[in-house]
Amino acid sequence: MENTEHIKYWLDSAIHDLDAAESLFKNKKYDWCLFIGHLVLEKTLKAIYVLKNPETMPPKVHNLVRISEYCGLDLTEEQRYFFDEINDFNIEARYPSYKFDFYQLCTKEFTEKYFELIKETHKWLLSQLK
Repeated sequence: MENTEHIKYWLDSAIHDLDAAESLFKNKKYDWCLFIGHLVLEKTLKAIYVLKNPETMPPKVHNLVRISEYCGLDLTEEQRYFFDEINDFNIEARYPSYKFDFYQLCTKEFTEKYFELIKETHKWLLSQLK
């Protein structure tokens, strides 16, 4: 796969997931909206990784802070903290021992707040591709 195709693959997949997260939010599937929101950021970060490291595949990790470091992004402390919070959505929606607590945490208000932040962060990450 050519480098530009590889970047496009990650970005197209992230946009697809963003659309899915929007649908999940509208259908009140708040826990899954945030789980997919994590994937949006992860895939966008992997596009940045491919841009900056054209000869290697993105790391097979889901930790947004770690992927950001691999990309050479200079995150603020606030961004690092936010990525750590979003990492929790990936774990808590995935594993049965956390699912119920996460489901209860994901009210409309909670999800709306974090989903808006995810979308803003996604836009910022896209700006890092230029």
